Amino acid sequence: MTRGKKYQKAFGNIDSSATHSIAEAVAFVKENAFAGFDESFEAHIVLGIDRKKTDQHVRGAVVLPHGVGKAIRIAVLTSTKQGEAKEAGANLVGAEDLIESITSGSIDFDVLVATPEMMPKLAPVAKILGPRGLMPSPKTGTVTPKVSEVVAELKKGRVSFKNDNGGVVHAALGRVSFSKEALSENLTVFLDTVRRMKSSSVKGSFIRQVSVCSTMGPSVIVNV
Repeated sequence: MTRGKKYQKAFGNIDSSATHSIAEAVAFVKENAFAGFDESFEAHIVLGIDRKKTDQHVRGAVVLPHGVGKAIRIAVLTSTKQGEAKEAGANLVGAEDLIESITSGSIDFDVLVATPEMMPKLAPVAKILGPRGLMPSPKTGTVTPKVSEVVAELKKGRVSFKNDNGGVVHAALGRVSFSKEALSENLTVFLDTVRRMKSSSVKGSFIRQVSVCSTMGPSVIVNV
């Protein structure tokens, strides 16, 4: 069977108007993942926020109980806790030298953690890190003096997220090879975390729609 036929079959199995429980949605995604690699299990949440009001923006992080199934490279930018960062298992540790590497285009990491005293020094590379989603932020816990704690959480499966320009939050919550139970628990914890971030100024429904899918497969709507 060609990939084209697999694609058509997977998308032919979906009823776009139906909603499903978390368990049903997870099962559907696993059963209809057709790519020749271990696809990510993705969640997409449409929020009822006014994007013009910054207090309604959603940005945060969550430690998933079963991780994301991917080893991430962690860089720590610090002048005061380099020994602690290395002991915690950070892949790259530095101060001005690390900033110089970023300036030259060397970005060999997935997450950048910074201690507070280094933030003013990041201004020259903000335009490099920002578009890549790598700029440290207090809201995601990546600007912190608690270096060892944050590095440990990231290695366990800490996921940062924020709404995009359309008011949608996207996150990869594991791999389709995970068990149904593990993916269901990851999704439940993620939804609960986002739900708690509702601003008091949001009127009406905060979470308008939740859909899940694999990297290449069809999406299915979750009844929340």
